[in-house]
Amino acid sequence: MTISSAALAGLLDVDTVAKDFPILSRTVRGGNRLVYLDSGATSQKPYQVLDAERAFYTRCNAAVHRGAHLLAEEATDAYEGARLTIANLLGAVPRELVFTKNATEAINLVSYAFSNATAKSAHGRALPHGAERFILAPGDEIVVTQMEHHANLVPWQEVCDKTGAVLRWLTVDDQGRLDLDHPEHGLDAVVSDRTRVVALTHQSNVLGTITPVQRIADAAHAVGAIVVLDSCQSVPHMPVDVTDLGVDFVAFSGHKMLGPSGIGVLWGSYELLESMPPFLSGGSMIETVHIDSSTFAAPPQRFEAGVPMAAQAIGLGAAVDYLTALRSLDGTNQGMAAVAAHEHALTSYALNRLSEIEGVRVIGPTDTHERGSAVSFVVDGIHAHDVGQVLDESGVEVRVGHHCAWPLHRRFGVAATTRATFYIYNGPSDVDALADAIVGAQKFFKVI
Repeated sequence: MTISSAALAGLLDVDTVAKDFPILSRTVRGGNRLVYLDSGATSQKPYQVLDAERAFYTRCNAAVHRGAHLLAEEATDAYEGARLTIANLLGAVPRELVFTKNATEAINLVSYAFSNATAKSAHGRALPHGAERFILAPGDEIVVTQMEHHANLVPWQEVCDKTGAVLRWLTVDDQGRLDLDHPEHGLDAVVSDRTRVVALTHQSNVLGTITPVQRIADAAHAVGAIVVLDSCQSVPHMPVDVTDLGVDFVAFSGHKMLGPSGIGVLWGSYELLESMPPFLSGGSMIETVHIDSSTFAAPPQRFEAGVPMAAQAIGLGAAVDYLTALRSLDGTNQGMAAVAAHEHALTSYALNRLSEIEGVRVIGPTDTHERGSAVSFVVDGIHAHDVGQVLDESGVEVRVGHHCAWPLHRRFGVAATTRATFYIYNGPSDVDALADAIVGAQKFFKVI
């Protein structure tokens, strides 16, 4: 099967892009070409990002927001410049962006605002103005979805355990989309006057499903709830404007979008950030300190205790610059729109190729409507781990297991899936390599 000329026009110049990624030039497992299809777990890094980090360490390495010497000033300027670059990508302003070490920490930052505010309130301690919206009472409700990554599920379970709140969830239908009209686990049934938080993924890391964020956010806000969006699988792959989303918080990780490990981002409505008690405490996040009490700095510094991860933030800024400079082969799309068009074409091709292989079943939407590039599947008669091992022997690197989404896999009655995730350095030949390796696994285990 060949990819259509119309889809081909929407692709990036993969051969040129791949040259920017040094790891893609290596061979693996007996000299096979490296076919990296695990960017949903972590993406590879281009020279431009690696060079930006190295330049920081070789030219202006110093502790950010500390010291009055030249290196400290240059380091601080570069760090805050990266914040501005990332804010521009999201249609945000810099003071709304908090740097964390990853998206998991970003989500925990928000979840701890609830448990910390509730605990302080119980003891009559001072809280920031407006913090009453973060105080939970027994019986208050936190809503998640059945497709959440553990990073946007377990923190809310913990908040419930600490405060007496109750966890509720929206269910997933057989096609892998949120069943918002379900009589028991749909939007009207689950979101109520007791709902205080709605936490959901923007794009499923297993199913690829893009969720109807605005509809859910509108329902949440109608009852006064705060909306937290896990955007780990959306910000790296498509245009995201935080204002258009209509949510209160957005979390994502740098390492999934060509950036370094050790850097994540929490975007939040500034009014909400101002009313939140801190998550981590110590240096940099304070306003004044006495021996028996302290006051805290304004956001985002309130939530960036300790020496910031300057090199990583600068590397993420360079990754954003790289992504926004991309252009599709036909010149019609640039930046994140070009990334989204490229992945849409590849995903369509991959779904078609997999549908041609007897005994392969995709878990999640089998068309590209409101769908991203994470494609998870099962192969009849072969455990996912065995599929992954045979693929690895062919140089095709995918992820296998439950992908930190156990409840979702239970919903579909499978213990594990094989997941391929595509990115800007993948092309149709990588999809072909995946399909050929799957057939090779079927032959190896004699299921065809």
